[in-house]
Amino acid sequence: MKNILLAVTGGIAAYKAIDLTSKLTQAGYDVRVMLTTHAQQFVTPLSFQAISRNAVYTDTFIEQNPAEIQHITLGDWADAVIIAPATANTISKLSHGIADDMVTTTLLATTAPKLIAPAMNVHMYENPRIQENMAILKKDGYQFLEPGEGFLACGYVAKGRMAEPLDIIASLKQLQTENQATTVQTYFTGKKVLITAGTTIEEIDPVRYVSNRASGKMGYALATALVNQGANVTLVSGPTHLDVPEGVTFVSINSAEDMFEAVVSRYDEQDFVFKTAAVSDYTPVTKLEHKVKKKEGNLTVEFKRTKDILKYLGEHKTHQKLIGFAAETRDVEHYAQEKLARKNADVIIANNVGDRTIGFNSDQNEVTMYFKGGDVQPIEKGPKTELAYKILNALESRWHE
Repeated sequence: MKNILLAVTGGIAAYKAIDLTSKLTQAGYDVRVMLTTHAQQFVTPLSFQAISRNAVYTDTFIEQNPAEIQHITLGDWADAVIIAPATANTISKLSHGIADDMVTTTLLATTAPKLIAPAMNVHMYENPRIQENMAILKKDGYQFLEPGEGFLACGYVAKGRMAEPLDIIASLKQLQTENQATTVQTYFTGKKVLITAGTTIEEIDPVRYVSNRASGKMGYALATALVNQGANVTLVSGPTHLDVPEGVTFVSINSAEDMFEAVVSRYDEQDFVFKTAAVSDYTPVTKLEHKVKKKEGNLTVEFKRTKDILKYLGEHKTHQKLIGFAAETRDVEHYAQEKLARKNADVIIANNVGDRTIGFNSDQNEVTMYFKGGDVQPIEKGPKTELAYKILNALESRWHE
């Protein structure tokens, strides 16, 4: 996909579309922009023209080339269309086939894949009619990027923020991979894959527990990428704030012991196991029945080691390929290589979580892959949704034979 048509509709998030245009252009895409009349109340055509180096389209009846019917030509030119931000008004018009401006006429005319990034007040987003209209578009093949939670222009702190530009670009690249996967068999097509993701929680009493900062984003990104490449994916996940990827068999767990049992009971039938979860290394010796009451002096809690899931899998490996992850804060290569040998893994994928821009909860990551046999492959910083495909490509290039 090289030619990207960006439709900007009339919401305050339209300012983000300027940044999106810039990032798409920097990534090598040829971007052409359409603005609705309402969008022009927030942003100007000149801003997009200066960044994209292309003409900006605002009116169905202003034909910049008399030899062309503008909305038909643009629709045919586009390899993909992004609607960002997408307002409730535009979503509703598209779902009912209304074509009364440049954006809606072009979208009805194009057969290119379409990505929609909604942005609106949380009550508008949750309105049953808007949800119904989005469901219609999903059925028609439109792909939606979930809005984020945060401070909205209306003053609410809630769901409704437009997806960030880097996430939109990652979804665009994922869409490209999906389209290729519909015609090309991948190394992972038909394979059984188990992925662990997220954190675990070890209870001290009914109120308190010990855990870590893992968000699950890398594991969920891998699960999505593998489903898109035709794998049969089982996702064993500790608590996260993420939506369950479509197409996976989902197993929810809480503790390290729960995860051990869920993984081991399914291990024999797997072709690949990705251990991305940050599993607690220690758990309280005793889980107290009642809440510990505050009193004078210090509190001592005795901990014991949890079961080492990756080590167990390495010791009991038969035909499986075992991919472990190492989140380190120093001596990353040393600890990754040591873990690779000690756990009998086929690959360890390591990153420095001391760097908060790629650590826990970040949407970005930068990793190095350490292969059994000595190969080392760094993967440069980028969205985790994009890194997932790069990791799979690196595995396929070495193991396909």
